[in-house]
Amino acid sequence: MLVNKNFFNVSESYLFSTIAKKVNEFAAKHPDKKIIRMGIGDVTRPLCPAVVGALKRAALEMGDAATFRGYGPEQGYDFLRTAIKDYYLRRGVELELEEIFISDGAKSDIANILDLFAAENTVLIPNPVYPVYLDTNIMGGRKILFMDANEQNLFLPLPDRSVKADIIYICSPNNPTGAVYDTEGLKKWVDYARGNGAIILFDAAYEAYIKDDGLPRSIFEIEGAEECAIEFCSLSKTAGFTGTRCGYTVVPKALSKLGADINKMWLRRQTTKFNGVAYIVQRGAEAVFTPDGQRQIRESIGYYMENAGIISSALSEAGVWHVGGKNSPYIWLKCPDGMSSWNFFDYLLEKANVVGTPGSGFGKNGEGYFRMTAFASRENTIEAMERIKKIF
Repeated sequence: MLVNKNFFNVSESYLFSTIAKKVNEFAAKHPDKKIIRMGIGDVTRPLCPAVVGALKRAALEMGDAATFRGYGPEQGYDFLRTAIKDYYLRRGVELELEEIFISDGAKSDIANILDLFAAENTVLIPNPVYPVYLDTNIMGGRKILFMDANEQNLFLPLPDRSVKADIIYICSPNNPTGAVYDTEGLKKWVDYARGNGAIILFDAAYEAYIKDDGLPRSIFEIEGAEECAIEFCSLSKTAGFTGTRCGYTVVPKALSKLGADINKMWLRRQTTKFNGVAYIVQRGAEAVFTPDGQRQIRESIGYYMENAGIISSALSEAGVWHVGGKNSPYIWLKCPDGMSSWNFFDYLLEKANVVGTPGSGFGKNGEGYFRMTAFASRENTIEAMERIKKIF
């Protein structure tokens, strides 16, 4: 019996597990300190009334023999897929129902989609990057190349024609940097992918935070993307589903590689390995896309983006270089005085009792940077920024 030795090549502890351990140790030593957490991107505002009402109604249905539901379709109920289809259509993107697959979140599908692609493929990943992209490909034993995201390109790298890649990861708005590609930038990536026979895995988990109408919220707003891209979306940050778990993946029927129908392959994979999302949760998700649901989630998103503005203003006042926070709930700042990411983490925890995320945890190019999130309460956001301004 042999184990997958590729697991020996990933760090023993997930980034946020390491952070939690350090914070818990500090809290145990300083029980009198109020620690404000602005590291892990977990939301703090509750589910909106439209969603809660739908969840309650669905729960009551499950308690009545006449409306009880057992196993549902692995790819999702048509009522939710139709709501998502209409949501895209309002933004000018036409999808077929069969191109939409309901999931328990973008993270799962971003990892599971790799079942469809051979280990011999070369993967191109931005650096810094959301750890799941990197770790899942290390576990699969794939060759990994990095696109260089830095201050000079505002953490929005563009294709290098001399680099040959088969699978390309793009996250916009980006986690961790908060940077957002414009139409021209995404068009260059689509052209690159089509020219190289590659597939773009496009993480659009934060698309609802884009306020600038001139910025694309879906890769499928770019001509030709349906021939080379798969899009992953989540309701976690959009509608507070971090504890409820629901997302969706769009796999176009036009996507074909080496004669293989990727849409049919994903359907086969899901019906074999995935049991689907709970009916009650899908009814709650459907409510997100109603007029009331959209209005209510925009209020929460607006709340978080006001927090982002408070963080950005405080950092500017303190003379700290940063990006993000305008079309994204993430703020990416440069550690002061040449401090390393983890040293700044310890310094901020010790001096201000504020928790963020060391940039080095997102890759080599993240060293010397630090991520903060806008998902704390308004009270805690203001208090954290006052503390930070004092130590600067």
